[in-house]
Amino acid sequence: MPRFEIEIDPCDHVTADAIGQPGQRVFFLQAWQGKKTYTILIEKIQLSALAEGIERFLGEVMRQYPELQDVSGDYVEEEMHVRPPLDPLFRAGEIGLGYDAERDRVLLFVREVYAEEQEAEEAALLRIWCTRQQLRKLAAWGAEVVSRGRPICPQCGEPMDPEGHFCVRKNGHKS
Repeated sequence: MPRFEIEIDPCDHVTADAIGQPGQRVFFLQAWQGKKTYTILIEKIQLSALAEGIERFLGEVMRQYPELQDVSGDYVEEEMHVRPPLDPLFRAGEIGLGYDAERDRVLLFVREVYAEEQEAEEAALLRIWCTRQQLRKLAAWGAEVVSRGRPICPQCGEPMDPEGHFCVRKNGHKS
């Protein structure tokens, strides 16, 4: 049994953002319902994978339900930033998606990262019921947030620090 479970149904808004300078950023996933704010700590790679996964998932939903109208991912940046309080409920371990065709709602679930001595079922769980449009906006904005980080070295694929980058592929030699 989870430490706690929270179900946000319906979700008024869902977003993700990063706070801090590139290389030092902290990433958050946040859902709002009424005046209540739910914040989860995530990793940059989780946000990147979520943004890509949402697009693939929504594409699959559209293939399975061709009668659905496609939705836009257009967003207003000022509306997509996280808002205080930034007191996370937990750190995300597992993030997944589901679809309820009867309600035309997408489930975004986030399970807490759990310690070795814990069972997965004991980890806290947040379920966020979103519209397809809310999720598509999250995907577009999430990809933008990730892209605002440090540039990636074209040779080694690692982030480049503003102070300089030691590329392991160059190994001190010019190519």
